[in-house]
Amino acid sequence: MIKLNKTTGTQVTEFILVVTDRPELQAPLFGVFLFIYLVTVVGNLGMITLTKIDSHLQTPMYFFLRHLAVTDLGYSTVIGPKMLANFVAEKNTISYNWCATQLASFGVFIMSELFILSAMAYDRYVAICKPLLYTIIMSGRVCLVLVAIPYLYSIFVALLITVKIFILSFCRSNVIRHFYCESLPLLSIVCSDTSEIEFIILFFSALNLLSSLLIVLVSYMFILVTILRMNSTEGRSKAFTTCGSHLTVVVVFYGTLLFMYLQPNSSHSFETDKMASVFYTLVIPMLNPLIYSLRNKEVKGALKRAIDNQCKLHI
Repeated sequence: MIKLNKTTGTQVTEFILVVTDRPELQAPLFGVFLFIYLVTVVGNLGMITLTKIDSHLQTPMYFFLRHLAVTDLGYSTVIGPKMLANFVAEKNTISYNWCATQLASFGVFIMSELFILSAMAYDRYVAICKPLLYTIIMSGRVCLVLVAIPYLYSIFVALLITVKIFILSFCRSNVIRHFYCESLPLLSIVCSDTSEIEFIILFFSALNLLSSLLIVLVSYMFILVTILRMNSTEGRSKAFTTCGSHLTVVVVFYGTLLFMYLQPNSSHSFETDKMASVFYTLVIPMLNPLIYSLRNKEVKGALKRAIDNQCKLHI
């Protein structure tokens, strides 16, 4: 809804989210995304619970994995329930304040995930390249710092971008051609100058993506050199297995983000962005706990122990 304001002209009080232009697709899409979101919630809550209660998973690797599950659950929950509600509502609206909250919350979780993945890569580097010093280097205090800094930094950047966007005037339209309040679709309906906020978004997107990716690449470069120097085939296999799940998650996550942000302007479109956004906001948070549970013997062992304990309690 757009109301007339005597001093500022037009003032948006709510936005309309356009998920799809084909109404006949809303029911099947609701079913698909409801299934994805339920699997995401169960998988990530299960991962958080297992890494918290199982004594065998009280290591830095699973500490970071727990926070990865928190960020996955966080940004999928910021978007998923509202999107599902819009599939069944007559009018796909989102209030001005909730739109700002959604944009800021999503920014916090997605940026935190980037740097938590980097911290996990560093953890694997220390475990494989400096195994004798692992417990000293990856102390509890260091692990806390490696997740606290990303959270604090992400809150600062997300709030900065959100405030900068929402002090602008939305007078062209209140229709967002996206399934959530994302910065670029929002800027497309701003009628004031957007050059400053566009630079801020571009700067922090490049900084976050490239700096976190650099940490991952450097860590895995040292890991690869160390593995190639190993004489034992069993040692090499164990090292590759240790890194396999994390490397799979990194390739999928960074691959999607690089596809989105490194497209040339000529081929850049909101429809392409929307498809990529569905993948990294809803599908990846569902896949991550599945990747770690299916490829990790310790997680599967913890899950089996948890199920056995529940069975014993009910006997």
